[in-house]
Amino acid sequence: MKQSKLISISGPYGFLKVIAWVFLILFAGRFVVKDALPYFGMDPNVLGRYWDLKWWLIGHVSGGLLALVIGPFQFWKAFRNKYLKLHRWMGRFYLSAIVIGTISSTYLAWTAALAIHWTWAFALQGLAFAWICTAAMAYRAILQRKIEQHREWMIRSYVVTFAFVSFRFLDELPFVQSLGSFIEHAPTSIWVSWVIPLFITEMVLQWNKK
Repeated sequence: MKQSKLISISGPYGFLKVIAWVFLILFAGRFVVKDALPYFGMDPNVLGRYWDLKWWLIGHVSGGLLALVIGPFQFWKAFRNKYLKLHRWMGRFYLSAIVIGTISSTYLAWTAALAIHWTWAFALQGLAFAWICTAAMAYRAILQRKIEQHREWMIRSYVVTFAFVSFRFLDELPFVQSLGSFIEHAPTSIWVSWVIPLFITEMVLQWNKK
């Protein structure tokens, strides 16, 4: 009997994958509500030193949020197979969101961030570079009809996208806060939030390859 389901937990790791996605969605949801959405209120007290650069900040945050929300749907195999055309359009929106987010974050890196310290600006630029490059490689792979490479680069891309969530969590930990001032720990937190997860991701992707 043929059966179509949008959600499947079949396979030895199916249930664990569902649990992992639920955790990531809740983890990201906390970041969205607590750290991202308040910026859209256009409150000078919330925007602080970003007030004069608020539209660049909104562009950066909007791009990140859109990519963060679209990502899980792109990895949802049953949804992708059933709504392939929608999957393709969502992929275009995902890439566009990252382009907007990268341009905005690059401008912010060499204005607001540079005003704090060059190491902070460089760390933000490093993340922006990884963000756009992984997305661009995923796009290039699908144009060449290299489906498996596209899937792998999309995974890498979303790991980098999720770095914005990881950074906020990591940088607020009491242990990290105890390491010194913002400029003493924040640049390192940015690098750690995407370099280590991306390294682990690469190990997983390559583990069973021949």
